[in-house]
Amino acid sequence: MIDCDMCVMQHTETCDDCVVSYLVGHAEGTPVVLDFEERRAYELLNEAGLVPSSRFVPRSSAG
Repeated sequence: MIDCDMCVMQHTETCDDCVVSYLVGHAEGTPVVLDFEERRAYELLNEAGLVPSSRFVPRSSAG
């Protein structure tokens, strides 16, 4: 799951080139959850250089 609100890169230049910005139907403020088939398709497209990598870096939990 990729939740932009949980990413340390949110609102940075790195965020601008994250794969989430390329996903069709992604509603701002909602996590992106890929099932197995979607994840595999994404990995193949990424390996071929057709979509950017995820720039998701989770924030450390305070606790």
